[in-house]
Amino acid sequence: MNPEPTPNAAHAEALSESLATALDLQRRAYFAHPVPSYAERRADLLTLQRFVREHKQALCDAISADYGHRSRHETLLAEIFPVIDGIDHVLKHLRGWMRPQRRGVDWRNFFGASNRVIPQPLGVVGVIVPWNFPVNLTLVPLTYIFAAGNRAMVKMSENSRHLAALLIEKMPAYFPAEKLRFFDESGGVGIEFSKLPFNHLLFTGSGQTGRAVMTAAARNLCPVTLELGGKAPAIVCDDFPLRKAAERILFVKYLNAGQICTTVDHAWLPAAKIDEFIALAREIVPARYPALDTPDYTSIIDQRAFERLLATLEDARARGARVLPLVDGPAFDAATRKIAPHIVVDAPDDSLLMQREIFGPILPLRGYTSLDTVVARINAGPRPLAIYPFSNDRRRVQDLLDRVISGGVSVNDALFHVGQHDLPFGGVGESGMGHYHGHEGFETFSKMRPVFYQATFSSLKFLAPPYGKFADRVLAFLTR
Repeated sequence: MNPEPTPNAAHAEALSESLATALDLQRRAYFAHPVPSYAERRADLLTLQRFVREHKQALCDAISADYGHRSRHETLLAEIFPVIDGIDHVLKHLRGWMRPQRRGVDWRNFFGASNRVIPQPLGVVGVIVPWNFPVNLTLVPLTYIFAAGNRAMVKMSENSRHLAALLIEKMPAYFPAEKLRFFDESGGVGIEFSKLPFNHLLFTGSGQTGRAVMTAAARNLCPVTLELGGKAPAIVCDDFPLRKAAERILFVKYLNAGQICTTVDHAWLPAAKIDEFIALAREIVPARYPALDTPDYTSIIDQRAFERLLATLEDARARGARVLPLVDGPAFDAATRKIAPHIVVDAPDDSLLMQREIFGPILPLRGYTSLDTVVARINAGPRPLAIYPFSNDRRRVQDLLDRVISGGVSVNDALFHVGQHDLPFGGVGESGMGHYHGHEGFETFSKMRPVFYQATFSSLKFLAPPYGKFADRVLAFLTR
């Protein structure tokens, strides 16, 4: 007699069955209608855009509730606008992206043969969404998934409970379950979700979780796009105006209280300019955030992250680093989980601050006397998701691009390469694999299927066995 399953095992089994049922529904719908028309895809994109417009304030409120407090303007700027604008961009290009590509023009075409690459939908795509930009990182991928003609299942973060509830409640009025389905993280969902035999899986999050997701997906040989993170550096060269660099770096660093995978993790500066940068930061940051309780400044997502960041600051202080809060008043507020913008100078290489991705409002400054040193230090670690060189010397910028490989680059600013709809976005090495956004996003969620069309008359009939002198002459000509 089989023993009764434990509650946890029973929950996992029920959860697995529920997810498998949802996937089966979408797979059957895909096989019944595998290639949606241009008109159908356009309608899906417009429906997605309409959902965002009709629930704009509710989306802002739900995200703020999940954070404890999230600046409404930051949500509009970094989440709502990119989705609406991104859909407009895709709609302008979709017909061309869907068009079969003709490949190869040579002697075979004279006999009527031809080659085509036909973009076709993969089927059902799984999306695992992080908490830091949950609307952007849900609906931007869905834009390309739907543009490519697919269906989707989306697993939200455990830190996005209010947003997940909103999406689960409202989205069925816009898309049926056989087209789009959302799942909350109620415990163990992510593990079971990543085990499903999707036709493609997109994960955005930490490297540690990304490894687990990829391991689970490998059991089904499911292709995976991983968008991870890392320690993205800004590199300020001595020819670039320091105030301009400070204004741009500090804006990006403290946006969303630093909780951005592509933010500036730390900044390299000419050693002689560190004190001047600090003075500029003490002028610029308080003008943007006069106090910790300003509604323009975002809370840390949860207690665990709040305590981790405070421990990171304390570890740096204990190791002799200068820890400098940039806003008057308390350095943090436990009730609202807000931590003031900080700069840290002289943090040792083995400190927590320099060993891990920071993901918070703390900017370490590192001095250098030679760019060769900067290049060597960056290349000694995992390849970052982005680098941010600041220089008006094109040869110097190109030298950094040649010698330091990263997922993406913004020159003379930070972060903004992510928001360019006609550029791919993705990591390299430990910062991720694969791309989406732009035409590459359409191709990621498509099977770019090669098709050879044979001519009515095939010259290969003359090369069939038994081989003779004619075959010798033809093959000699072809392999000359």
